[in-house]
Amino acid sequence: MNSREGEGCPQKNADAVHDRDVSASSPLPVIAAFKVFQQELDTKHDKHERLVKISRDVTIESKRTIFLLHRVTSVPDAEDILKEADIKLDGVRQKIGQIAEELRGEDIYQFHRAFTPGIQEYVEAVSFQHYIRHRTLISLEEINARLVFVKTEKVDPKSSIEALPQGAQVLTFQVTPLDYLLGVADLTGELMRMCISSVGNGDIDTPYQLSQFLRQIHDGFAYIGNTGPYEVSKKLHTLRQSLGKVEDACYTLRVRGSEIPKHMLADVFSSRNALADHEEGVI
Repeated sequence: MNSREGEGCPQKNADAVHDRDVSASSPLPVIAAFKVFQQELDTKHDKHERLVKISRDVTIESKRTIFLLHRVTSVPDAEDILKEADIKLDGVRQKIGQIAEELRGEDIYQFHRAFTPGIQEYVEAVSFQHYIRHRTLISLEEINARLVFVKTEKVDPKSSIEALPQGAQVLTFQVTPLDYLLGVADLTGELMRMCISSVGNGDIDTPYQLSQFLRQIHDGFAYIGNTGPYEVSKKLHTLRQSLGKVEDACYTLRVRGSEIPKHMLADVFSSRNALADHEEGVI
């Protein structure tokens, strides 16, 4: 009996090896399905990384535009700076066009966290420029109206000119209401800095205009309160700080403006703001 069983073992081993070879050559449906999932996740991850890089570029260029716009308080004619800012913002919009290209056919909320910092910074820059030029707050509709891009595909040079419009595609990017609100909240900090710079350059009227404008923005955010997204309520504290500093500057101008020389007003406000920031940090 043992000899017969021993003789049959090589045949069984050969059958087992054959079965393994067959299973290796034809993967199981579960393994094939997970390979598809792997490819989808890798594609999504790569797209997320590309959006993060583009968002960083948008943030950097938007900050440079804001720094440029702060120079309007120290020049006699601000139109040249505003035109230069237009050129920079056009470059930022081209970057946002790349985001729109990446999001074509995708749900933007799947990748929203990847590009929202850049979009908020862009809203801050474009609203800052709009305020300097028109003294009003830009609307969400006006921002989205400028984010329409026409992408032209390559066509055969031998084809007729009439065929060119057929290769053109229109891409749109819609700034979400949340990104708009967060960008406007960040705008208040730039307006506060503009107020202090204006006083230092002898402009006494701008702080009162900024104070009234910031009160209107604060009232709008106050209607939202704690019922809105968490990020908005978090920005409300910073907004109140900026408004308080501007109101303090207006109070000082009204009460002690005649006592302090104009070239020393900015130093007085800067020292008082630094002291207030230190006290808030201690508390």
